[in-house]
Amino acid sequence: MRIARFSIDGNVAFGAVEGDRQDELVLDIIKGIPFADFELSGTKVPLSKVRLLPPVLPNKVVAFGRNYAEHARELGNEVPDAPFAFFKPATSVIGPGDEIQYPSFSRELHHEAELAVVIGRLCREVPRERVKDVIFGYTCANDVTARDVQKREKQWARAKGFDTSCPLGPWVETGLDVAAASDLTVQLTVNGAQRQLGRTSEMIHSIEDLVVNISEAMTLLPGDVILTGTPAGVGPLNVGDEVAVTIEGIGTLTNKVVKRG
Repeated sequence: MRIARFSIDGNVAFGAVEGDRQDELVLDIIKGIPFADFELSGTKVPLSKVRLLPPVLPNKVVAFGRNYAEHARELGNEVPDAPFAFFKPATSVIGPGDEIQYPSFSRELHHEAELAVVIGRLCREVPRERVKDVIFGYTCANDVTARDVQKREKQWARAKGFDTSCPLGPWVETGLDVAAASDLTVQLTVNGAQRQLGRTSEMIHSIEDLVVNISEAMTLLPGDVILTGTPAGVGPLNVGDEVAVTIEGIGTLTNKVVKRG
């Protein structure tokens, strides 16, 4: 099931996305919230009539860096022996169609297409065999990075945590199991030209590794997001660019880069 979060007539709701053709998609509005038992209301609205929002509002976004060997090498970094985590604040999250604001303190903004794992229940110290039970689903992400700031500052808080640096969407796909999510095509285009192309099977540390690693240290809450790393091919974004992340079996997340007001 594809679960979207959206606004219509000033109201915010969750809905199940139905249909196959983009111009025929509809949302069946959910009674309640999707992290608990819910029912479909049977009230349906065309996707074209709503504004899609970030599919979840995470308490925290935990991102893992250098989790694809070729990406680590393209930036001149060593491949880490253990998962390498950092945070993006909730204020960095935007949804499909929202604008990525080019930060005033950077001159080198980069895209990073990623598979995002959405946590479905409160959990801590998750054993590997239970990882599948705590995952709600998967969505597309773009770990937008001020690369010049990342290079000169020891901490990545500003480089990867600025407002609008974490596009998520267009919805959460709940129908993928961990095995399927571990071998999906990840693609990114800028103005229609392909920049990144890889598969989640190229990850150094698996989805299970990442959930086990971070849940050893902290409690994960429903709606929290784990970014699993980016394949090679990262590169610059400029004001006016349209950047699209497409992940097999999930969908396409599109955003435009604008000058920060």
